[in-house]
Amino acid sequence: MTTTDWAVEAHGLVKTFGTNRAVDGVDLTVRTGTVYGVLGPNGAGKTTTIRMLATLLRPDGGSATVFGHDVVREAQVVRQLVGVTGQYASVDETLSATENLVLFSRLNGLSVRAAKAKSEELLEEFGLTEAAKRPLKNFSGGMRRRLDLAASLIAQPPLIFLDEPTTGLDPRTRSQMWDTIRRLVSTGSTVLLTTQYLDEADQLADRIAVIDRGLVVAEGTADELKASVGSSSLQLTLSDPHEADAARRAIADVLGVEAVLSPEAGRITAPMADADTVTDLLIRLRAEGVGVTELSVQKPTLDEVFLTLTGRPATDDDSASDPDAAIDRELEVSRA
Repeated sequence: MTTTDWAVEAHGLVKTFGTNRAVDGVDLTVRTGTVYGVLGPNGAGKTTTIRMLATLLRPDGGSATVFGHDVVREAQVVRQLVGVTGQYASVDETLSATENLVLFSRLNGLSVRAAKAKSEELLEEFGLTEAAKRPLKNFSGGMRRRLDLAASLIAQPPLIFLDEPTTGLDPRTRSQMWDTIRRLVSTGSTVLLTTQYLDEADQLADRIAVIDRGLVVAEGTADELKASVGSSSLQLTLSDPHEADAARRAIADVLGVEAVLSPEAGRITAPMADADTVTDLLIRLRAEGVGVTELSVQKPTLDEVFLTLTGRPATDDDSASDPDAAIDRELEVSRA
């Protein structure tokens, strides 16, 4: 049932909330046995896309299959093939860590003995053994997140959706989660991972889709995406941020490319094909009276890719108008 080369095939997915097209024609193809990263800021449409693929939301347009099964017509079959870890914990705060994991294990069909063994194994893997008997109401946010992730891995389905799985985790636990994701793929699972963390996508994903405002604006391997913005990346910090427009015009004239303003005041990023042209640019900036306090030329990063493609950083927070956040707030109210 899962022998197809493609774990996910989506074509022209659309989802609207009132007048807002949260997803506006997304195309995705995820090869079986890989980690596929979906990168974008809050409100980009990442979570809405995941929910449609996982049959939690019905698409308003387009089509999608999971291992060849249509997510609308064969939703029940798809649900047996996927696991979903969302951005908010689904664990029970009145139970201990062990009780939560045993409960989820039993719901997944494990015997009492197997459920206890699986719980101990996961508590050890996520560094929660010492807190195993404590009620979750006494857990920190990061500890709750780790337990939620552990619960999602009790049954290892062929396709696992991880929606920003390391949000709120400390660096050590985040690194452990990366190792867990790699282990899942090495043992046969496919992982579709959404993230705002550029380094996470760079480290884990075999291929990456950059989503912005409900559209896939670029797709490829990390190296392909970096190469798309030039063989080198120029970064300038100006003495006076008000001279940014003059600096961008000079860059356009000398380098023939469009520079992007970074979130930091007076900082500019531009793709470069030939690092030797930096001298010509500095001469032009001096002639224009534009002061430069710092200059560097380096290999492009995913940060530069995202800034070039969207004109804003991946951590840009526009959650106030984010339909995903609105749905999550409604879910939190209903749980309360």
